[in-house]
Amino acid sequence: MSTAFALFETAIGGCAIAWTGSGVLALQLPEADDNRTRARVLRRWPDAREEPPPPAVRHAIDGVVALLSGAAVDLSTVLLDMQHVPMFERQVYEVARTIPPGQTLTYGEVAARLGDPGAAREIGRALARNPFAVIVPCHRVVAAGGRTGGFSATGGVTTKLRLLEIERARLTSEPTLFDHDEAFARLQRHR
Repeated sequence: MSTAFALFETAIGGCAIAWTGSGVLALQLPEADDNRTRARVLRRWPDAREEPPPPAVRHAIDGVVALLSGAAVDLSTVLLDMQHVPMFERQVYEVARTIPPGQTLTYGEVAARLGDPGAAREIGRALARNPFAVIVPCHRVVAAGGRTGGFSATGGVTTKLRLLEIERARLTSEPTLFDHDEAFARLQRHR
């Protein structure tokens, strides 16, 4: 099956998306510039062709662009090509796809949802290999106690925190000083 890809602009920089006839194969977050983003895709799929995306992929791109601009977009219906993704990782990615924008789960909570509460480290390793960044929102999975945990995309934890900030996510369930301030809530809704 042939692989194609396209570059596209977002609020955080130039991303790339790769696909096959079975669905989205990968989403590449920005590298230092478009040439490096393109090179990263071509290192993984040397025979991939750069071409205009078909309608389903265009829909995925539009969703990613909106999400990275701060809209609460649900990308869980984007069709993914997971033919080469191991079953455990598929299961982890499906749980991650249920986390709405602006919310988080801990690695332990994802493990518990999979029925294996002792698998937090394995969850972290699976998410580190996530080829569908943002579409499979691995940035929404954090460590216990409000810690961020790792992030394998360019920029590491700084990129993870930026994505969470764009989504207005909180890393802890602790109330803030402004939780019951209606004026502050209105301001946040208009951001």
